[in-house]
Amino acid sequence: MKLYQKYKYFIFDLDGTVYRGNKIIPGAAETINQLKSCGKKVVFVSNKTTGNSYDYFNFLLRNHITISPDEIITSTAVIKNYLSKNFFNKNFFAVAEQKFIDEISEAGLVYSSDKSEIEIVIITLDRTFNFDKLEIAAEAIGNGAKFFAANIDDTCPVENGEVLDAGSVISALEKRTKRKLELHFGKPSEFMIKEIKRRIEFETDKTLIVGDRLETDIAMGINFGIDTALVTTGIKNISNGNGAISPTYQLNSIADLLTFSLSSM
Repeated sequence: MKLYQKYKYFIFDLDGTVYRGNKIIPGAAETINQLKSCGKKVVFVSNKTTGNSYDYFNFLLRNHITISPDEIITSTAVIKNYLSKNFFNKNFFAVAEQKFIDEISEAGLVYSSDKSEIEIVIITLDRTFNFDKLEIAAEAIGNGAKFFAANIDDTCPVENGEVLDAGSVISALEKRTKRKLELHFGKPSEFMIKEIKRRIEFETDKTLIVGDRLETDIAMGINFGIDTALVTTGIKNISNGNGAISPTYQLNSIADLLTFSLSSM
């Protein structure tokens, strides 16, 4: 039996798994389209916040992947929904890029960089990061603002390597303020798995998570009893001595889903 034949539902990471930078991973489009043609249910999940769901949808569509907008879930969408329900009209500050800030503002919150007004601080990927932003966030947290993150990734894969992501800023703020991050909304959080279940009502034992990162993609599978496949096309996973984060399968790339034989294990 081939690996893909064992499962009915597939949860795919995007960055580093389906594409890297602006390039689709070789064989990714063919693999995803083949799975869908076989009647498999598919959803795509990203912790990256520099684009929205429609950006991802249009990018994948241009690269010949059969997809619908409701098959894409971003950590931005998850935190946006939570904040809209629980912190409507509250003042927030984000270490983030403008597109993310605009999305949160659309949820009914008010952006502010006034340390005395900020009620919520949100951390996510910010390629425009500077120490002024760090200081605003630190002082607001010190004043009692909520300390949230859209995602906790340490790095984000790009074409020629990796760039620093939210995890590095979170660590700096925790040390600076002596406060721990309160909530995060991307993989491997319960907030994210609930949103996935809302999109596809999957059966745990018939589901496979495919991703490139141990502490998010693979950890989410372990936390919620779902099998996982780790691919090597994204970040370089460095062992931290925690053998508990171990995938069910290790593949070279997403394309191996169609060819990997379970009898070879």
